[in-house]
Amino acid sequence: MIDTFALVQHPLVPTASYLLVMVSALSGASAAYVLVVLMMHRISAYRSPLRNVPGPENAHWFKGNFVDVREQDSTRLQEQWVQTYGHVLKFHSALASPTLLTVDPVAVAYVLQNNDAFQKPELLRFYLSVLSDRGLAVVEGPQHKKQRKVMNPAFGPAQVRKFMSLFLEKSSELREIWGNRLSESTRKDGRLGVDALMWLNKVTLDIIGLAGFNYSFDSLNSPDEKENDIYAAIRSIITSSRDFSFVVQLFLPIFVLELLFPIFRSIPTHLSRTLDRALEEIRFVGSQLIQERKDAVLAERTANGSGAMVKQDVRGHDLLSLLIKSNIGVEMPESMRMSDSEILSQIPTFLIAGHETTSTAVAWTLLAVSCNPTIQAKLRDELRTCPTDSPTMEQLNALPYLESVVREALRLYAPVSSIDRVSMHDAEIPLQTPFVDKHGVLQSAIRVSKGDSVVIPIRLLNRSTAIWGDDANEFRPERWENVPESVNALPGVYAHLATFIAGARSCIGFRFSIVQIKVLLFTLVRAFEFEMALPPEDIVRSNTAIVGRPVIASNPAAGPQLPLLIRLANLG
Repeated sequence: MIDTFALVQHPLVPTASYLLVMVSALSGASAAYVLVVLMMHRISAYRSPLRNVPGPENAHWFKGNFVDVREQDSTRLQEQWVQTYGHVLKFHSALASPTLLTVDPVAVAYVLQNNDAFQKPELLRFYLSVLSDRGLAVVEGPQHKKQRKVMNPAFGPAQVRKFMSLFLEKSSELREIWGNRLSESTRKDGRLGVDALMWLNKVTLDIIGLAGFNYSFDSLNSPDEKENDIYAAIRSIITSSRDFSFVVQLFLPIFVLELLFPIFRSIPTHLSRTLDRALEEIRFVGSQLIQERKDAVLAERTANGSGAMVKQDVRGHDLLSLLIKSNIGVEMPESMRMSDSEILSQIPTFLIAGHETTSTAVAWTLLAVSCNPTIQAKLRDELRTCPTDSPTMEQLNALPYLESVVREALRLYAPVSSIDRVSMHDAEIPLQTPFVDKHGVLQSAIRVSKGDSVVIPIRLLNRSTAIWGDDANEFRPERWENVPESVNALPGVYAHLATFIAGARSCIGFRFSIVQIKVLLFTLVRAFEFEMALPPEDIVRSNTAIVGRPVIASNPAAGPQLPLLIRLANLG
């Protein structure tokens, strides 16, 4: 029998007092490390040139200026700061770090166009990689340039044109589903209540599945309880992204640990395990899809006795096939080609970003036209001048009021409200308009130090009264008939809007998204009249994830949704 008393007394077995000393030492070291980190942040903040930029006083030593501020109100708070302190200001974020915020178009353009000098914060990149793997949205520097170069050809106008029939097919399918449900409605007023956001999520997911990978989710016809594994994985990631944002916004302990101690980022949590399982499912299916395309090409070339694979051998117009085709093209230098793992890492980004931002944009547009019957009727009248239910991309782009409605919705309801950058070295950011610093000195540029944070306030830029006029917060498509001269200074890849940003990190799929939005509006607004199911003020924007979705203010726990009433449009 083992002598347990002797075992406890063995010199190699730690005693309770020894363990207590070790725990105390580790706790002391951890506390000391935290103090050092906080002191370094304070020293960095004190040395930063941003200390001379006007702005609100720091409200909390850790949370900064966002103490007790609901997330959907944070943008309004920033708007108040701009009104109070001007177009260049400083506020405090986590650990009381000074953060630059500016609505000066020249300053914004400088930051966006100098991608190597102003990169995404490291912690944000980590969380984005957890949500969507290490694809184009995460990598920086040479990796980003390489991935972008390979992927650009798959998102050109000619490629988007090839997806028109798919966009129309799926939009018509949604129209038929709503029409059938409307015919079965028992309401005496001839209306049907729909959660427009839910249905738009389904149709855009079906579109990106087929357009992206020739993969059929068929979510429009599949009840949620019978969803396939990869669809369930995507829903899990999107739901978890809201949880992730709550972690960041509420500064829960795990976020504090991961902020201060990068080593804690590798410790599994319920959220990380959920995301890992979801991403693993997507990777598994994605690997199969990539291999299927390569096997098909290799089998054909073996049968023909041909040599190495060239891009003409890759068939199919889905984005994955186009990406593989671009990657193996002889004109692509070997050093710029992506590995299979890099190609695979794009799939979660395509699936999540490719459908959620578009569905959210269309949802906000439907809300806007539901609140403005005159605008809705004018849009429908123009859509019905098109002689076909299946227009070409050129016919769709030739409808001026549709273009104005889409631009106005993307201006007023940009799905992503802001983006963060960190200065990689000391720099001077030029300005269109000088500002007066805290000492009353006129400054023609903004000085920042290495490590200083910069916020690009997309929503504020798109709603700035100084840029767009006094009615900047109104939904008025007619403004695009005579845009203020000041708008031309705004950087953007589409209509001088900050929505898709600009520079090397501008949204690669913006053309894909815009045409898809137009097709959905063309199909749905031609067929149905939309009305609010709730008072307009009860629908608010929730930024509890990267994408700001509509939620019911009186019932936020119900999650993102957009209840609307629809009825068949009067053909007269």
